[in-house]
This record gives sequence, structure tokens and C-alpha cells, in this order.
Amino acid sequence: METLDAIEHDKVDLESALSRLKASHKCHVGHLSWAEVAVRAYLSARAAHEARQHARGRPTTLPVRAQWTAITWRESPDSRGATRYERTAWGRRYASADGAERELWLLSVNSVKSDRPPAEIAEAAAVMVSGVPSQSAPRDVFRPVAEQVRPRHVRVIGVGCGSGEHEVLADWAADEADRQYSAHAKPVLARVVEADQLMPGSSCVRCEGLTGCELPHRAPGILGVPGPRRPRARRSVSATDLRVHNLCPAQFHLTRVLHLKSGAPESLPIRRGRAVDEWLNLRHTEGCCRDAPLPESLPGLATSELPTALAMLSEHQRACPLDGLPPTERVRVQQRLSAYDPELDVVLIADPDLLYTRAGGWIWHETKTAANRPWEGRALMESYPQLAFAVLMMAAGVLGGDPRRSLIELEVLYDDGSRCEEIDPGDPDTQAEARRIIAALAGPWAVDETYAPRPDRHCDGCDVLAHCAAGRTHLETR
Repeated sequence: METLDAIEHDKVDLESALSRLKASHKCHVGHLSWAEVAVRAYLSARAAHEARQHARGRPTTLPVRAQWTAITWRESPDSRGATRYERTAWGRRYASADGAERELWLLSVNSVKSDRPPAEIAEAAAVMVSGVPSQSAPRDVFRPVAEQVRPRHVRVIGVGCGSGEHEVLADWAADEADRQYSAHAKPVLARVVEADQLMPGSSCVRCEGLTGCELPHRAPGILGVPGPRRPRARRSVSATDLRVHNLCPAQFHLTRVLHLKSGAPESLPIRRGRAVDEWLNLRHTEGCCRDAPLPESLPGLATSELPTALAMLSEHQRACPLDGLPPTERVRVQQRLSAYDPELDVVLIADPDLLYTRAGGWIWHETKTAANRPWEGRALMESYPQLAFAVLMMAAGVLGGDPRRSLIELEVLYDDGSRCEEIDPGDPDTQAEARRIIAALAGPWAVDETYAPRPDRHCDGCDVLAHCAAGRTHLETR
């Protein structure tokens, strides 16, 4: 965004702006590599769109620096004590010279995000229609920098910065944008304003009120590692984050923090695992899946890829953990759990496949798909660090319940069978082993500031290989 600002607002030529970008020391070298690709892809998309608009007889649109802010005043404070609400829409802004037409480009990392909810698109269009050009300073309201000119027409455009693909998501007259806002966005905004429940999760990382909030559950020292030598911005971490960082710090930073995964097709095992998980999650929201008919198709899988996935689902149905569970017990599917370590200023995140109560205790159930049996000589929590993560979170009391009746279950599905293992999170020896495993993974992560690449066999097929010179060199010379 800074590079595009230099080009579009400060009139710096493309190559000079990219040279300035590549000389930056603010970002990881892989981040800078992606940003150069993204800048070129975005500008190409803009040029192609403008050419089509010109061919249709629509006016040229020019970059707009000021934020568009829709401001609502109340005569008396609402239940939150607020008298002023500001609504903005993040993206890149353009308008015709006379202000009659406005465009907002919504950026996504790689491919264009064409499944944005109608409420999101309607709200973006509504902000364009009623938004006043403005700017703000830290801890200040948005202040107008120009008079409001109500546009006659607005467009919302989605663009994928990695591919340059773009799609017109809305192309509406101002009155139509008002109608879409009333139908789709206004009800959602009303629910947001009225809601007061706490929903801890990864968003706690950016929350200024975290230190005074009763959630997420406090777990000082849960990772068992010392903090960094100098203050760091608050972070979140999951078991998958730690596993990927242990594999390659550069891959962790680019894929888990910056989400710069390529748009290349995923491997069959990943697609199959996701398809199986999604079907099970949907069925488990309704209860036991034992008698549910198997699907004739699964999202993301070709017909030839379906039999193995169906065999795995059938294996699960034979011993669905919800079978026979009394209706008085609680069931949670893919419920996000979080804990906060105030010593490290880190929010821990976990998304169990299935949680359910049984006789006063909580059962944490993980389902995995695999093509081959694991090496029997390796400890279970070493093979699946998320189980060690689960032990620590349950031992810290994140779920509550009777710890003597709580359990962690691992179900591994194969095409010709299944395997189920149980772990007692209250066992002192199990807790000690979990702390050892997680501390060994979390220690290097907690102090890492450079995220250097660690080339090895995993470079082949890495999602960010295009932005990792060390990985490409390793593959060329091995």
C-alpha cells in the first residue's frame, strides 16, 4: 500500500518506487519479493479495468488520498454511551474528476476473494455514497478535508494481489447502493452495535482492552519459555504455528503471519483432509453422524478421489464419539479456544475438531486423516504437537469441568481402518512431557526476529518458494 501510495499519490515512477521498496529494511526479504509482484499485478489490473471502462464510455477515475468516512450523530447517547459513529472502508479509492463516480478496490493477498458476504459489499458501497473525504490522527476523530459530493454511481472491485485477477462485485447507482445497505448491511451493523458478549480469539492481539478484560483465560508461563530480550508487539500462536516455525522460520512468517500462500493447487492429502473435516463438522452440528448417508460428492475432490475419502468417513461413523451421548451433554464443533500468557504477552489459539462433555468432564477430540501409519517409535505428542498444546490448555483450566473426567482423544482415519488414542491431560507425567515438547518448539519462536529460511526437503512444494531465494538455490543444487 505504501508503494502504491508513492506511485499514485506522489507520482513516483514505478521502477523508482520498486527500487525504494527493495531497499527497505522494514520487512522480511520474502515479504518484499511478494510486494513487488503484488504492486505490478495490481497496477496491471487497474490499467485493464480502466481500459474497459473507457471503452464503455465511463469517465476516467483518479486516485483519492483522503479516507471516505460515513459519520452518524445521535442526539442522545446510546446504550454504549456513544453519540458519534464513524464507518470507513479499507481499500484503494478512486473517483472521477467531478466526483460523480467512485470506486473502492478491496485487496486480497493472492487470488480475488469473490465470496465476500453481501453485507460487506453493501457496506463498502454505502460508505462510498455517504462518506466525506477526511483524515484522522491517532486517538482523534476523522475530520473532513473537503466537501462531500454525493456520487451518482459507485463500484466495488475485488482484486487478488498475487494473481492480478479482479472482479466487479458491485456496480450500482447511488440509490441502489442505499437500498442494498438497508437490506444487507444495516441489520448486521445493528447487531454489532447491540452485541456485548465477549468473544476471545486471535482478535485479542489487537485489542487495547485486553489487560483489563476477564477473557481470555489467563495462563502465565504456559509455554514454559522466557520472553524476548526486548519488547515485542503482542502476538498469537497456535500449535500449527510452532510446528511450521520449527520446520522453517521463513515459511512460518510468510505463510502463517503474512498469509502469502501461493495460489497453486493444494495436494490431494490436504484437499481430502479438508473435505472429510468439513463433512464431519457439518454432521456433528446435528449430533451423531453414525446413521448419516455418505455423500455422493465432496467439495474439492474429483470423482476418482472420492472413494478414499468415503472410506475414511465410513471408518469414523463406525465409532463416532457422539454415538450414545446423552442429550443433556454439551457439544461444540470447531469452537475456538484461547488463553493469554501475560508474561510473554501472547494469545494462544486452538480450534479443536470436536468438544463434548461427559459426566462432568470435557473431551477434546481431534480427527486426522492419513495415508500411512506413523512411525511407531515416536511418542504420540511428538508426532502431533497439537495434542501437547491441548494438554497444556486443559491443564490451565481453559475448558473448566472436572479434570479427573476430562480426556483428549486422537482419531486417525485411513482408507482401510482407523486408530484411536487417549491422553489424560490431568496426569502429571503427561503434563511434564507436554511442557517439554511445547517449550522446545516455542523457545526459538518466542525470540526469533529474523525468520531466516531453513532449506531442506520441505522446500519442494513450499507455498512461498517463489519468494525464497534460499529455497530455490537449495533445490537447484541438491
